[in-house]
Amino acid sequence: MPISDAEAVVMEVLWGKHPQGADEVLAALSAQTGWAEPTVKTLLNRLLNKGAIQARKEGRRYLYSPLLARGDWVQQQSAGLLERLFGGRVAPLVAHFSERGRLSPTDIAELKKLIAELDDEQ
Repeated sequence: MPISDAEAVVMEVLWGKHPQGADEVLAALSAQTGWAEPTVKTLLNRLLNKGAIQARKEGRRYLYSPLLARGDWVQQQSAGLLERLFGGRVAPLVAHFSERGRLSPTDIAELKKLIAELDDEQ
């Protein structure tokens, strides 16, 4: 399910803690984004229509919770990025970051460990 960058910001708040009312989501985002209440409510409604979140009425307000798991969203996003930019291959992605000096010694050690674990599984 495609989620816009703005919707993803709202989802991060709900993944962090749920259920939350629109006022709580707004409070969590207002300093970071400067969004007003109508913007947050519009984004919540879009996410509801997409089936990414659910709303439960409590008194006079709605409490929102994610239906889309963060891990599933990350998987969708990373697969799409990998396919669009690197033909679905991981090695060119790693090479890209390596060539630009974006891999720290810690990153390299973690990659070596991961590769060793993958080798052990085969």
